Amino acid sequence: MQNLIGREPEIRVLHESLASPQAELIAVYGRRRVGKTFLIRSVYKEEMVFELTGIKDATLAKQLENFLDTLSASFLPALPLATPQNWMQAFRMLINFLESRPLISGKKVVFLDEFPWLDTPKSGFLSAFDHFWNHWASRQSNFVIVICGSAASWMIQNIVRNKGGLHNRLTRRIRLLPFNLYETEQYLQGLHIRLDRYSILQLYMMSGGIPQYLKDVRPGESVAQIIDRMCFTNEGSLRNEFKDLYHALFDKADRHISVIRVLGAKSSGMTRTELLENTAMSSGGSVTKMLEELLESGFIAEYIPFDKTAKDSIFKLSDEYSLFYLKFIENSKAAGEGAWLTKASGASWSSWSGFAFENICLKHTLQIKKALGISGIYTEQSVWRHRPKGREDQGTQIDLLIDRKDNCINLVEIKFYAKEFEISKKYADELHLKRQIFVAKTGTRKSVFLTMLTTFGTKTNEQYLSLIQNQLQMGVLFERV
Repeated sequence: MQNLIGREPEIRVLHESLASPQAELIAVYGRRRVGKTFLIRSVYKEEMVFELTGIKDATLAKQLENFLDTLSASFLPALPLATPQNWMQAFRMLINFLESRPLISGKKVVFLDEFPWLDTPKSGFLSAFDHFWNHWASRQSNFVIVICGSAASWMIQNIVRNKGGLHNRLTRRIRLLPFNLYETEQYLQGLHIRLDRYSILQLYMMSGGIPQYLKDVRPGESVAQIIDRMCFTNEGSLRNEFKDLYHALFDKADRHISVIRVLGAKSSGMTRTELLENTAMSSGGSVTKMLEELLESGFIAEYIPFDKTAKDSIFKLSDEYSLFYLKFIENSKAAGEGAWLTKASGASWSSWSGFAFENICLKHTLQIKKALGISGIYTEQSVWRHRPKGREDQGTQIDLLIDRKDNCINLVEIKFYAKEFEISKKYADELHLKRQIFVAKTGTRKSVFLTMLTTFGTKTNEQYLSLIQNQLQMGVLFERV
């Protein structure tokens, strides 16, 4: 088994539960293939006394049979056990098993994986678990109960937002997100993959930091070969992943997918009102719930623009694989060796890669702050755009705005370029105008710094010296924070 990479905040939470003087109920959720089960098994491998994994789309009888098989295999010495008739009986059997275990020092861990799959229709599973926790487990100071699931909508609505017997019963929760670039580089090195950072960045644009996707990368392949094999061959692991991804996570996933498609077509993002207009959905609680599910699962991101309120939030598609699939894989006629090189040399890749790089930078603002030397300063990050309101008005957009408590603002221009970027006279005029529009429309009195963030740096010419206060390169995104 590969060593655990990254996940330091999550590991800290899991370790703290072992040192806690009380019983712990921990919910771990996140999109599939992000490494939830691996994380829990790795951290709790010495403390684990019982692990049950739900079966997708199985009947109640099959789930109970699986429970019995798992429990029987755990009993030492082996005891003949009758199949429980319902989940109340099953949890009573589990309690008897746990109480019969020899005393060991420290906490013991019970792990219920793919928790939502256990809750089959009319099975009474959730109420039985509610009873198990409230009437027994919560009183056992030497136990940690971990429940885990990829079905984000179920976990959020039934556990995190539970209004019944499990209301406010969670002692800790972990929303596991994909690897950042530092963790991705470490993970690939653990697989003996030696790629330069520009190649890793391109790979990240295609797959994001999903461990299970990265696991399919092979030593000795170029990034073009990797993308060809994974995305453009019939047996490629990511060629048809999109079709299963959302349906595995959400109830009525077609509505979620419609939002993903609309956002994927608008690089600057959309407000809630614009989303409703473009998806023909009516405003209400169901839309709020759906957006929350997509946000919690890490597929979309929400930004409150500078000098605006939450009602003006901009939603952007932030999942790299979904962006890549919708742009290049879906309806693609090219297949097999060389398919990606054909696409990567076209104009569509050039414009799309800039958008994808912006998204990645927005996810790595902690690394950007560190590189700017402002890690210790409170900041608020956002995107900003001004739409023209007449012929005399001019619109503009800012890729990343860092509003600082020390009375400064960084307007970050993000450029994905295959070599050192050079600011032309025309582009310098655009930057100057962008800064002017921002100051005029917001009325800010803070110091406004123009900052360049590019792949290989910005050439120091006359335009650069007259406009730019800071410049960063892609390497800063790979820093550990």
